[in-house]
Amino acid sequence: MRVLVIGGSGFIGTRLVGALREAGHEPTILDLRPSASYPDVTTIGDVTDRKDVEAALEHVDVAVNLAAEHRDDVRPVSRYEAVNVGGARTLVAAAEARGVDRLVFTSTVAVYGLGRPRPDETAPTRPFNEYGRTKLAAEDVLRAWAAADPRRSLTIVRPCVVFGEGNRGNVWTLATQVASGRFRFVGDGANSKSMAYVGNVAAYLTGAVEAGPGVHLVNYADGPDLTTRELVAVLSERLGVPVGARAIPLPLGVLAGHVFDAAARLTGRTFPVSAVRVRKFAAETTVDAGRVDRSGFVRPYSIVEGLERTLAAEFPGGVR
Repeated sequence: MRVLVIGGSGFIGTRLVGALREAGHEPTILDLRPSASYPDVTTIGDVTDRKDVEAALEHVDVAVNLAAEHRDDVRPVSRYEAVNVGGARTLVAAAEARGVDRLVFTSTVAVYGLGRPRPDETAPTRPFNEYGRTKLAAEDVLRAWAAADPRRSLTIVRPCVVFGEGNRGNVWTLATQVASGRFRFVGDGANSKSMAYVGNVAAYLTGAVEAGPGVHLVNYADGPDLTTRELVAVLSERLGVPVGARAIPLPLGVLAGHVFDAAARLTGRTFPVSAVRVRKFAAETTVDAGRVDRSGFVRPYSIVEGLERTLAAEFPGGVR
């Protein structure tokens, strides 16, 4: 199957292209930057540009849209709407023009909001930030496209936090703080986290490109969920760096985040600490991935294996 991966030069996209090739598919990439791993199949283009997307969809059977503005500190804020929602509108228009009737879209569990234990796909959506809001709006755009023709196939995957080799996201940031020996808990650490290893996510998306007609919605996570203290304990043990027991009270941590937010607005710089990141760190961010479990999908790696592979790649010589 000929598969276009939009945003395929990025973290998840790179692993997905490799997995698609191993499965016998013919992937190509549309991205703003060339792929370091697969430059031979990369076309430079923008998901919001109709001509770019339509050209990339020529002779394609299915498109996977990974392109998004997803960081907490995107400026101007209008970029979330332009890329996440505008990109979805561009994709469906281009797909209709090219006769592509199969799409896969990576959304986010952020559509459910914070502090809601294990919502499943039927739970009300309550996004707490522009990223979640615009991803949910993009889902609506894609659903309207799918509803227009019963032969069309749309798979919406809502992943939790995804980590793995080469990523510089939340898990890497936490591991770096633990490795430095300066990590301190914010809050009591009893809040649970759902996480997903990139190798498993790529394997799931590879299967999703063959989904039949209709709309298929799934949350994606790799169990078991770990509390923040359990996750830190795994990182501490594997890195061989002890973690202090003293914690920063959550209100004080949020206040510090607001101070950094103000500094970012004044200086134009970005900082590793923000009020949103502190709240997310201390919040219950779990999701019910029962639909994936019941589908028969077998995850290639356990959550601990994923963490160990990530730490071995990012902290060579520092993992027990």
